[in-house]
Amino acid sequence: MPGPLAKRGIAGCHLRDWNEESPGMIAPEVLLQGYRLGVFPMAMENGAIEWFSPDPRGILPLEEFHIPHALERVVRRGAFEIRINTAFSQVMRECAKRPDTWINPEIIESYTRLHELGSAHSVETWREGKLVGGLYGVSIGGAFFGESMFHDVTDASKVALCALVERLRAQKFILLDTQWLTPHLRQFGGVEITRRQYMYLLTRALALSRRFEEA
Repeated sequence: MPGPLAKRGIAGCHLRDWNEESPGMIAPEVLLQGYRLGVFPMAMENGAIEWFSPDPRGILPLEEFHIPHALERVVRRGAFEIRINTAFSQVMRECAKRPDTWINPEIIESYTRLHELGSAHSVETWREGKLVGGLYGVSIGGAFFGESMFHDVTDASKVALCALVERLRAQKFILLDTQWLTPHLRQFGGVEITRRQYMYLLTRALALSRRFEEA
């Protein structure tokens, strides 16, 4: 995920200064306000939390989402069971299992709290009762901010992404933020836009009233 970064701090503060009651966690209101401002947190190697705003920014236009033919057959075959929000913390811990990770215990605790409050969600792929892939992110208004994904079985994270897009379309979301653009996301129709373009789309999305959970 991390590539060339354009960094923007929030008032030059360390996050622990924002949440004196729970110093090991980013306060939910600070986390949500960060997304509204177009920035997101990542843990550095020294454990510090910093905020980032890439320029260009990766997004996945929902109306142009494309499923590669081979994957379409996997989806049609129903090779995985899709579940929503049943193993959020487990998805985060699996996403953190990589040599270069920006997901430390403070990040996990912060997003888990956001999940408990209904603003962070996981899309999971299961096989034979075992979690084998998934992704998580944050929803505000008509925007979904994708954070990370993992897979233990081939195509498991890709199928989770397809399920996410299906849910966002059904719930009439208009922005899927991927932070950076990777070759993996490009094959689904991902593109890069300038920060100015991103902030315009974000402002429009935040003005909408949308629910990630089905009624």
